[in-house]
Amino acid sequence: MPIHVAITRKVLPGKEDEFKEALRRFLGESFLHGGVEGAGMITAMPGTEGREIGILRTFADEAERDAFYNSELFRNWEAYASTITEEPVYRQLNGLEAWFRSPQPPPRWKMAIATLCGVYPTSLFLAFVLTPSIQPFPLMLRLLIIAASMVGLLTWVVMPQVIKVMKPWLRSSD
Repeated sequence: MPIHVAITRKVLPGKEDEFKEALRRFLGESFLHGGVEGAGMITAMPGTEGREIGILRTFADEAERDAFYNSELFRNWEAYASTITEEPVYRQLNGLEAWFRSPQPPPRWKMAIATLCGVYPTSLFLAFVLTPSIQPFPLMLRLLIIAASMVGLLTWVVMPQVIKVMKPWLRSSD
């Protein structure tokens, strides 16, 4: 399953254009590393004072991610970038977060169908397994337990499997 990493860098004042140009070159060069499946830059709207730059990277798997971040190409980039940006923030994206933030997300109607394919069986499972044991609890507490269980199951168990199974269809142009 692909690994998505979000990086946020705050560029030092006056260095924004230099950093963006260098980042464009580096993003292009990074595709020479076999396990990089996607990379993109997110910038502030033109004419605003925003100095934060977002970078979203997709790797084939954890081994490719680790190989890239341990490569000479990345070490050289990091040495340069650290001279004109503040300390970067790295976050690995998981579950639904990773899916909705992928570089080329599927159309919304496909995301809705895939989500329904995860939510419906999960809600049936919770209705039959969890609901009887929490029936004596107050309504608000029951709803909280069901919602928390639903979110946890969808994020870490169900949706990664749904996405894996539906991946060819989600990426197709149908």
